[in-house]
Amino acid sequence: MDPIRVMIVDDHAVVRSGLAAFLLVYGDLELVAEAESGHTALALCHEHMPDVILMDLVMPEMDGAATTRAIKARYPQIQVVALTSFREDELVQGALQAGAIGYLLKNISANQLADAIRAAHAGRPTLDPEATRVLMEAARKPAEIHFDLTPREQEVLALVTHGANNGEIAAKLRISQSTVKYHVSSILAKLGASSRTEAAMLAVQHRLVP
Repeated sequence: MDPIRVMIVDDHAVVRSGLAAFLLVYGDLELVAEAESGHTALALCHEHMPDVILMDLVMPEMDGAATTRAIKARYPQIQVVALTSFREDELVQGALQAGAIGYLLKNISANQLADAIRAAHAGRPTLDPEATRVLMEAARKPAEIHFDLTPREQEVLALVTHGANNGEIAAKLRISQSTVKYHVSSILAKLGASSRTEAAMLAVQHRLVP
């Protein structure tokens, strides 16, 4: 079988050098390119077409998540393994949402990293336990509901929630009552509410108004 073609993306030369030396140990892994930035990585993908990319996440100008997203959009067959020193929830979610198939910390062993590259090439994810925890917590959180209210509709809804009638809302916002009626109708439709009272309850429940 042909070796797995690997590209390293990291803005630190010492890290790239260490990973390159690691890849030489394994006969089924081949280093085909190194990139010090996201922009360079995109150009090298077109030139070398790696199978798997080891992607640093914290880089200037174009971070690892943005680079991953751009690469996956152009070359969906390329698998990306995020390899980082950081375990912040936002980094984990950003990398995986961008399309990375793996998320690993740089303190893993050489054999673990080699296995992760092989797994990525086969389409199997490999996640650091911390990344797994973040995913599990995200799955337990209720999904945020977005009603796409305009700023004016939010103002009207806030006044409705405080019990104001159309005339009071019109006076407060210095708009006509017909305009208020239009906004209220739009709010009810967007919230799926059948009455002003139900709209007010939904506003409080989903914290749509201050």
